[in-house]
Amino acid sequence: MGKQWASLTVYCEDGRLDIDNNAVERAIRPFVIGRNNWVFSDTVGGAKASANLYSLIETAKLNGLEPYRYLQPIFTEPPKAQTLADIEKLLPWAVDPAYINGLK
Repeated sequence: MGKQWASLTVYCEDGRLDIDNNAVERAIRPFVIGRNNWVFSDTVGGAKASANLYSLIETAKLNGLEPYRYLQPIFTEPPKAQTLADIEKLLPWAVDPAYINGLK
């Protein structure tokens, strides 16, 4: 058997693990569809900016954030950041969803 067999069958030993990655595939679908639209970008920089925005929005969704409410502080807070830690606090997995979603 190949060197990867143990890695490929680990889900059989741990019932918490999914046999497929459908959740991930569903999450990246908008990103893949967007990629088709980038063909029509006028510049490489514009295509990269679109890809970055799609990635940021999908990551926010995966972290339970409403994208529009998440993007508002993301576009206003970075100029105020003084350190790398200040910027890292704005990452989707570090932000308090209740604050971003207007519950606090």
